[in-house]
Parts: sequence; C-alpha cells; structure tokens
Amino acid sequence: MAWSCRAIPPQAMMLLSLLLAAGSAVALPAMDGVRWQLDRINQRGPSLGLVMSYVDEATVLQASGYFTPWRVFPLLDLYGRRFHIGSVRGANVIYVLTGQRRLNAAVTVQTLINMFSVSGIVHYGTAGSSNDSVSFGDVSVPKLVAHTGAWTWKKFKSPEESSSAELRFGEYNIPNRGDNLLGSLTFRNEELYSVGKPMQEVFWLPVDSVWFRIAEQLKVKLERCYDTFCLPATPKIVSGLRGSSADIFLDNAEYRKFLFREYGMSTVDEESAAVVMTTTSPGIPVIVFRGVSDLAGGEPSWSSTSLSNLATINALKVAVEFIATVGK
Repeated sequence: MAWSCRAIPPQAMMLLSLLLAAGSAVALPAMDGVRWQLDRINQRGPSLGLVMSYVDEATVLQASGYFTPWRVFPLLDLYGRRFHIGSVRGANVIYVLTGQRRLNAAVTVQTLINMFSVSGIVHYGTAGSSNDSVSFGDVSVPKLVAHTGAWTWKKFKSPEESSSAELRFGEYNIPNRGDNLLGSLTFRNEELYSVGKPMQEVFWLPVDSVWFRIAEQLKVKLERCYDTFCLPATPKIVSGLRGSSADIFLDNAEYRKFLFREYGMSTVDEESAAVVMTTTSPGIPVIVFRGVSDLAGGEPSWSSTSLSNLATINALKVAVEFIATVGK
C-alpha cells in the first residue's frame, strides 16, 4: 500500500515534523562539535599515524612514556575507535587501536587517513615466525607482505597448476602421503585500487620504499629480558623479509613450513597486509614493525606472556626510533 501526505492526520504530521526537528537539533551540534575538533587537530599540521591491533600493544605504548598527549584535545572518538592526539619524540602522532584481523585494521586505518591530516602510517605489533633464523624478540621490518587468507579451493583430483604453489592436502596424510578428498588450494591475488591507476591484481604488497631504506639504517638496542625472564641471546632487527597476513592464528608447524618453503614468508600476523593495502591505495607512506612472540607452531609449546610483552616492547622501540628519524 502506498502512503501519501493526505493519509496522515494533521496532528500526526505536526508531531512528525517536531520529532524530525528535535532529532536534527540533537544530531547537528554533535556533528558540528566533531568537525570543529577535527579542524582544530588538523591545524597542528600533518601527523604520523601509529596503529596497533591488540590491547596489550596499546598498553605497552601507554606505559612506555614515549607518547605525550596534546593538552588541547588529547583524544577523539570516531566510529567506535578512540584516536589519541599527541607527539612522540617531538613528532606529531595520532595513535589508534584497530582491533584484531583484517576488516578492523582496514576500517580503522581508512578512518584515520580520511578524517585526519596524516603524512604516513607506522604499524607495529607482534607476529609469529615461520623462518627458523628469525626468533623470539627479533623485530622484522618486511619489505613485502601478502594476504594469504583468500583461496581458490580446488576440486578433488584437479590438475596441478604450474603458475603458483598449491597446498595439496594429500601430501600431509599420515602415515603415508596419498589422495585426500579435500583436494588442494591456491592463494588468490588481491584487487588493488589506487588513485590515478587502473585496478591491479597483486599478490605482494610493498611498504614505502623510501621509508624502508630509512628503517634499514636504524640502530636500536633491543631488550633481552622482561621482568625475570631473559632470552639466551639479544634479539636483532631483520629487514627485507616477506610477511604473511590472514584472519588466522597460525599454530601449525607444517603450514608454517609451507609458507616459508613456497613463498619465503618469514612472519605471520593478521593485520599487516590490510594496513599496507589501505594506505597504498591513496599513496600514503607505510612501514611495518613486527616483534616475534612465537614460532607459529614451530615451538614445542605455546609461548609465554613474557615473550609476547618482550616482542611488543622491541617492536615499539624500533617504531619510536623510526618516528624520531622521519619526524625531524
């Protein structure tokens, strides 16, 4: 049934108008206040966006003393995210906790670059290592990252493709290899939309080349101990490796080996590829620092909280030194 204004009694029409006016009166000042605050924040000049995905990673930053809140507007809440306004080592910084996994990371970073004047994105956090030469507490500065959670799952007994590595489930049968009804899968490319360019299908996503060269030169003494726990050797910064991101917490030794053997992926996490892809589209510089907190199933048991905290502290130390360098 179609409704018309004639079908609505005059009293109801007046009430509806009053309700709409009241709703507008409530909504508009709130939006105007946010816009005014955004304008005031952006008048400071461009800021570096500092993003992390886990609550513990944000807690380490808050406890470190590196971040100094801006006394005018120390924070702003937008779309369920809290953006902290301030500085790190003299450089304007806006930091935000994205939440875990790909969608949360992409939405938060997109909000950050849409609403604030941002000169680049620095992403830090923890990761698992899929490379035996990258161990606990080390900080990886990947040159390339890829999203490995998009698959083509093939039919049983499909012919093998020569263009890309396949994960064939039958090869992992025990006690003997053979056929497996799950068949096989291959990774799919991402569709990258960039300003001024046609859509590209890509697998590898590079971080900013200029920022990567700066990060390669960083000299940071990483922590070996956390509370009473100490690693047997001092961790190191490892640059130029490849990283894998997927909406998966990886704790499987064989899949870990597959990623490194077939793709040369040294670290695994859930957000880096989303952060890099979101910033690559508008051409904003981005860099990633990931501290190794576990071996992605390669260790005999689950990692301790101390290892996770140590990995976060080391990744943050490198990120802060980078911010101090590019923010001069």
